[in-house]
Amino acid sequence: MSKVKVTLIKSLIGRPEEQRATARALGLGKSNSSVIKEENPAITGMIKKIAHLVSVEEA
Repeated sequence: MSKVKVTLIKSLIGRPEEQRATARALGLGKSNSSVIKEENPAITGMIKKIAHLVSVEEA
């Protein structure tokens, strides 16, 4: 499995609770915070749900 770096590029202020919870579950709290995660179907699905808020790159 490969690793991906996920960076929160937009604020969570005013976003639906479901999107906020998804970002928190990924470990993203503040804008410009980044995490490196192992790529698997669960993580990929979470990234797709908040794709408009995050930037993803190979790590």
